[in-house]
Amino acid sequence: MTDSADTRRQPRPLTELSSVYDFLEEVRLRPSMWLPGGSLQRLDSMLIGYRAAMAVHGIEEDFPFWSPGVQGPFAEWLWQRLGRRSSVGWATEIEREAQDAGVPTVELFFSLWDEYRAEPSQPEG
Repeated sequence: MTDSADTRRQPRPLTELSSVYDFLEEVRLRPSMWLPGGSLQRLDSMLIGYRAAMAVHGIEEDFPFWSPGVQGPFAEWLWQRLGRRSSVGWATEIEREAQDAGVPTVELFFSLWDEYRAEPSQPEG
């Protein structure tokens, strides 16, 4: 008998990750480790730190979440998807949507992230 945990992808060391897309797949694999309480505010903060580190180290990478002064392509896509704009940011809006729908915030985030990534205009990441 094969246990489903045996077939589940194992976490990778951070040194093996090559993009924010890889990082988010690690978060998806173990969300409670990365996002205690399912807080997308923590994820947003981590992603801002990720973007700041890219700038400090002169790394160019497709980054759909934030750049200084710009909310980023993911937020722009989300505003269009929700049919409204928001100044509070994508994390807060997804948390609000999840609460209204009665679904876990992390689950809703990754559902929306997958939908965003499925758009033909999005990079492979």
